Amino acid sequence: MSDILYQRIKDNLEVLKMKSTLTTLDNYLERAVKDDLNIVEVLDHIFAEEAAGKRRRAYENQIRMSGIPMRKTLEDFDFGFQPSIDKRQILELATMRFLENAENVVFLGPPGVGKTHLATAIGTLAAQNRYSTYYVNCHALIDMLKRSHYENRLSEKMKWFSRYKLLIIDEIGYLPMDIQGANLFFQLIAKRYEKASTIFTSNKAFSQWNEVFADVTIASAILDRVLHHCTVVNIKGESYRLKERKEFMKQKQHIVNALFEPS
Repeated sequence: MSDILYQRIKDNLEVLKMKSTLTTLDNYLERAVKDDLNIVEVLDHIFAEEAAGKRRRAYENQIRMSGIPMRKTLEDFDFGFQPSIDKRQILELATMRFLENAENVVFLGPPGVGKTHLATAIGTLAAQNRYSTYYVNCHALIDMLKRSHYENRLSEKMKWFSRYKLLIIDEIGYLPMDIQGANLFFQLIAKRYEKASTIFTSNKAFSQWNEVFADVTIASAILDRVLHHCTVVNIKGESYRLKERKEFMKQKQHIVNALFEPS
């Protein structure tokens, strides 16, 4: 192949934004010569790799835009440590059928039992499957809504949050919420009701949500819309962080015993 033809191929790949092919062009050409591939086989390989690269970049972009703070997967989750969780129920959520039906998911349980892990793992799967996804801490969400209200941009912000197929609202109940915050939260939930899915995590039982939202009427209205089409996962178990702490202390004690063990 002449240098002019080689350069023209590279220039055309840049124009077409075929980044994966451009990066590995030399390997393609070497393989074609080595394996005596015909033009159809070469094109098939090039387009397959290019399509895979585009899917990978789209997935990475979805994850970046989602605001998900950590890359967690369901494979990483220790279901054996939390026997109260029905693994089949979680795997059913992983099919994304709840998104197609605009259903909600609520993870309840004390701190450290894996609520955020499961919520973000499902969110990562949703993004991987090209569902628009956004993660936000509940306290940060209320701050954003309040700021938008003061700046006369509340309607715009509500539309922005409502456009996501999946919204993950983490840590409901960790910090107190005033009446204004509760009202704004209700407006958002009402706007998404039966149109899109929301995953909630909370360390508070539903019977305590009237304390979380500072008003019994608002709490009841929120619960009515959250639970109408919803999967509830109530996790009753030990904290993963306490488990890791115990294992660390056990290993530390083992080292100390070994150091001072009489020879």
